[in-house]
Parts: sequence; structure tokens; C-alpha cells
Amino acid sequence: MVHQRRRTFLKVSGAVLGGIATGTAVTAATRTDRFIVKTKGRADLSSLEVVHEMPGVDYVVVRGPEKDVKKAVGNYAPDIEIELNEPDVNEEVPTFDASDYEGQPGDFLQWDKADLNVPEAHAVTEGEGSRVAVIDSGILETHPDLAGPLNLELSKNFTDDGGDHNPVGGDDHGTHVAGIVAADNSAGIGVNGTAPKTDLVDCRVFSGPLASFADILAAVVYSARVDADVANLSLGAYPIPRQGLGQFYGKVLNSVMTYANKEGTLLVIAAGNDAADLQHDKNFISLPNEGAQAVSVSATGPIGYGWDADSDGEVFDFEEPPESPAFYTNFGTNAITLGAPGGDADLGAIGTGVPWYYDLVFNTVFSYEDTDDDDEPDTQVPGYGWKAGTSMAAPNVAGAAALVKSANPNYNANQVEAALKRAADVPDEYGKEYYGSGYLNIVNAL
Repeated sequence: MVHQRRRTFLKVSGAVLGGIATGTAVTAATRTDRFIVKTKGRADLSSLEVVHEMPGVDYVVVRGPEKDVKKAVGNYAPDIEIELNEPDVNEEVPTFDASDYEGQPGDFLQWDKADLNVPEAHAVTEGEGSRVAVIDSGILETHPDLAGPLNLELSKNFTDDGGDHNPVGGDDHGTHVAGIVAADNSAGIGVNGTAPKTDLVDCRVFSGPLASFADILAAVVYSARVDADVANLSLGAYPIPRQGLGQFYGKVLNSVMTYANKEGTLLVIAAGNDAADLQHDKNFISLPNEGAQAVSVSATGPIGYGWDADSDGEVFDFEEPPESPAFYTNFGTNAITLGAPGGDADLGAIGTGVPWYYDLVFNTVFSYEDTDDDDEPDTQVPGYGWKAGTSMAAPNVAGAAALVKSANPNYNANQVEAALKRAADVPDEYGKEYYGSGYLNIVNAL
């Protein structure tokens, strides 16, 4: 019997902007100053500024007037910008107050790591010798749980905002994602990542809330060129029409992703948070998770996660187990590779007395504090907090892939993926459309 519970289905609607449909899942605006061009054959780009060369694929990113682009090449499309797409529940999450958990190690709130038996996997490996690129909104290098794994020499800003790899503004999405992959809790007071001894490379593609599709492509190519074993992309755009410009974007994406896979970089990508059936959405595609070689990850999460607050040994019963599909996750049997913990939430009373946000994924974040006299927040302060999304599920898989690579250093990208898929099983109570090969099982994959 397929388990079903609250779920609203995305209705594809909205205006078409430059070939990209704007709807509930994606804000996509075509840029008039930057273009993705196909360079195979003779192309004179001397009148244009080359922004990203992307060696290894037959595309480059250029800046200049479209009339000059049209003269230089025949096959091109405007760059587009996308926004981070997170479940609405994240807007309701309270600020983490460490004083409420005095004397408790941070990892007691990490149901995701407990359910994945990460401590048992760490008896085999903690990710030594592997490398993971996080293509996202930037990683706060001053966070004590991330300073160890983070490779500052290789970390890079792919946007044109003039900053470094660190986050711009208050966006801690990439910092949370990085913590799920590789937070190092060696001091015993922070949180755990799945692969705390991996080499973490920060590829910032967001400047504030927006990211350029071309910058994302360039970051994927860069990840392969710096020998990342895994690249995590907790981002995406949906719904994109398969025809018109969507066809061009699909081709360039497939070229870039195939190159990365051939170079040994496994691409782990969030499936999206639209409760959309990607298997039966007809003329639309979700990018980049439906691109070539993608490990597309759906999200699961518990309802009713609790903790033994008074140490009396009492165990809370889940209303829904950690492997149950999250209410927001995209799905589709052939569109999903694996399911993994991404967090769930039921804002109604569930009878346990446990805060609803405990069902989200707990890891590294930061906040802002005012440290001068102008009353404006200006200092990023490391901390911890909750988020939900396929954005949180993907890095659980990326960290697992790093462990598999660490334990099997001769594996290529396809062999790492195969090991993860062989070890996974579809829970009996749920449908395969939510899991692809199944729910992540790290220990059996090693």
C-alpha cells in the first residue's frame, strides 16, 4: 500500500519569460548583458568579454551587446538568473537559543545523522582523502565547525559582485548545506557532518538571492578541474519548457554534466521542493536535477522527533518515521535517484509536546549582529539552526558519496553512484516514485 498524506501539487502556470516559465518554483529572468555561446568551430569572440571559458566543453560565457554575440556565433542563448527555492516552512523556524539546550552536545538534535547511522559509518571512514565541492550561496569560513574541512585556497566566487567565497548578506543556505556534508564536531560541542574529514571546496554562485545559470555551469566545470569527487548542487529551476530556449539550456547542461562525470565528479542535486510529479509533467523539465548524470535526491523527514529531555529513558514515538516522504518534495520514479533526510514539518499539534521544527534538519548557520554604533547588523556570527528542503537531503547524499570514495579510492563517479544505489531500499510503506533506487543507506554502501 502506497502511503499518502498531505500534499499539494504544483500547477504549472504563469508568464513565459525568455522561454522560462515563471511559477511558484522559480524566478527566472533573462539577462541582457551575458550570453552562453556554443564555440565549436570558428568563432571570433574578440569583440566580447569572456566571463567563463569552461575548458573541456564547447561553450563559453560572454558579456557584451547581443548584436555582437549574434555576429560572432550562431548558437547562443541569454544567461538567466534563478532564486533559491525553499519550502515555506523555513520562514517559520525560530532562532536557535543555545541556552535552551545547556549541557547538551549539538548533535542530539541531528535525527538525520542518527537515522543514517553516521557514527557507525565513521568507524570505517570519515571521508579522508575525498573532496566535495558545494555550489551554493557561500560558506562562512569563520564557523568553527567548518574551518577545518574548508579549503580556502580552492574556494572561489563565481559571481561578478567582487566579493570572495564567503556569503553575501544574510543568506546562510550554503553554510547549512556545507555543515550537513562536512561539519567537524571534534570538539564535542557543535554538530556533525556526514564526512567531516573531506576536503570542502566552496563555489559561491549566489549573490544575494539570485544565481546565474552560467555561473553554476562554470562552477561545475571548475569542480571537475580541481578533482572534486562530489559536487553538491542544492539549487534548481522548475518548470522549464523542453522546447525553445529550454532545449538549448538542456543541451549545454548535459554537456557540462557529462564532462564532470567523465572527469570523476559525481553530481548530487536537489530534486526540488514543489511537490511536483516530475515523471508525468509532460513538456516540462527540472534543471539541473534532470540533466545527464545527475544523482537527483528527494527529501524525507519525520513527524514528531523528540529527545529525552529529563534523561528518564522515555522514547518519543514518531507519527511519521524519518524515511517518510516530505510534504514538499518533488518525485517521480525515473526522475529520482535516491531519497534522503531533508526534514519535514507538521505545524499542527501532534500530541508529543515536541516543537515542530525538531523535524527539520539541524546544522551550521550564522546570524548578524551590530558591532558598531550605526545600529545596522554588520557582523556574521556563527551558530546553529534548522532548515528543511531537498537542499538538505542532497548534502546528506553528497557526504555519503564522499565516504564511499574515501573507503574505495579507486572508484570512479559511476561506481560511487552504483554503490549508493545498490545499498538503498524502498521502504515497504511508501511508493518507489519518492525514492528511485531507495532510501540512503550509508553503512551498506561502504
